[in-house]
Amino acid sequence: MARPTALTDEALQHALEGLPQWQLDDGALVRIFRFPDFPAAFAFMTRCAFEAERLGHHPDWTNVYDRVHVRLSTHDVGAITALDLELAGAMDRAAGP
Repeated sequence: MARPTALTDEALQHALEGLPQWQLDDGALVRIFRFPDFPAAFAFMTRCAFEAERLGHHPDWTNVYDRVHVRLSTHDVGAITALDLELAGAMDRAAGP
């Protein structure tokens, strides 16, 4: 597998149009997901863990009761890459409408 490369500012801004609930914060994509309760939040994390493993790209995340705080960046590149965008999209889909 080819090493991912950092996205240009233009490519990142364009990609964020398709990820409207994600924000840029200090070189990472950030989103807080909210769920009805802890089991729903944990189930979301479980679904996302399988996708992250498939991609070989794992999030920085925390869970407190009904919230999952996610921070995505590609650490070995030191920037946001296509892997981060792919995982962000998968997380949006896993969270549902």
